[in-house]
Amino acid sequence: MPGDRARDGGAERPRPVSVAGKVMAILNAFAQGGVRLNLSEICRRAGLPPATGHRLVGELAEGGFLERVPDGTYRIGTRLWRIGSQAPAVMGLRELALPHMEDLYEATHDNVQLGVLRDGHVLIVERLRGTRSVPVVTQVGALLPLHTTGVGQVLLAHAPREVREKVLAGELARHAVRSITDPGDLRRCIERVRRAGYAVTRDEMTLGASSVGAPVRDGAGDVVAAMSLVSGTRGADLRRLLPPLTTAARALSRDVAAHWGGHPDTFSAERNTGA
Repeated sequence: MPGDRARDGGAERPRPVSVAGKVMAILNAFAQGGVRLNLSEICRRAGLPPATGHRLVGELAEGGFLERVPDGTYRIGTRLWRIGSQAPAVMGLRELALPHMEDLYEATHDNVQLGVLRDGHVLIVERLRGTRSVPVVTQVGALLPLHTTGVGQVLLAHAPREVREKVLAGELARHAVRSITDPGDLRRCIERVRRAGYAVTRDEMTLGASSVGAPVRDGAGDVVAAMSLVSGTRGADLRRLLPPLTTAARALSRDVAAHWGGHPDTFSAERNTGA
């Protein structure tokens, strides 16, 4: 039937039929990238008519599963994040990481982030906000691009080959003045990250923000997460942040190895073997 298919970028695809399918399509719209989406973007990604999308999005917002922000866009609500955070893998990693993140915050007073690889994005599973913080877009539960943040570049550098190639072949959106948008430049960047063992970004995700990221490994040496520091100090010497960051990441790696051994799938849907 003509009304049973939706267009997205010129390609036709089936529309969700059941109510549950429509709700899942709306929530999955946020997994495709974009911390905040307006109603038309949600409907387009979910393949729903505007009237249906408006009704269901409104009900999800009333229930706390989505949150409407003052500019009229929507983001994932705290209720949905609280449910998702009960997953044993996420909860276990956060519990292990928090003491090390708190030590890192005390040493630097900058933003501390912890992320894992999810569906070709960075899923932020924990964040501590520093006293010198800048208005960054990161929030717990957010899905961020891999190519524009220190935590994301670390995960991308150690991601499976098929994940890296998919990111390199896709659109590299510009989020700030120094975002990497050329696939060749990004390939060279992740090669540098692999060699150096850490990532450094300046003005790539948010204007005025710089970050350094380091890998968290399991007992088999595979990267299962990444930890980063985000500074809002103009011209900050990011080298001073590397020793405390790498110390915290190594300490968390030891705890992960002790508790979960060589099981990176405990945390990540995509093994960070770096093949």
